[in-house]
Amino acid sequence: MVAATTPGPVTVPGQTEEHEQALDPARPWRTVVWNDPVNLMSYVTYVFRTYFGYPEPRARELMLQVHHDGRAVVAEGAREKMEVHVQAMHSYGLWATLEPEGGA
Repeated sequence: MVAATTPGPVTVPGQTEEHEQALDPARPWRTVVWNDPVNLMSYVTYVFRTYFGYPEPRARELMLQVHHDGRAVVAEGAREKMEVHVQAMHSYGLWATLEPEGGA
């Protein structure tokens, strides 16, 4: 009879603690909307108001951040929820990505 063994933790060469943190689903994540040459500023403001429910001043502030800084963090939270937001931004025609809190 052969005894069953439980494998120990697997170590991947070159894997860093930073990489492990980036994969941690409990870590806060961000939805980032990026500037693009296609969408009007009024449309981006409309999307932020419609989808996220931001009041006009906040939606406009985020839109101007996208316009002037090239990007804006529009939501923060659990990874799964931020992935839904990124997909929603894509459905509106905006360029959006997901990043862990503190950057990638």
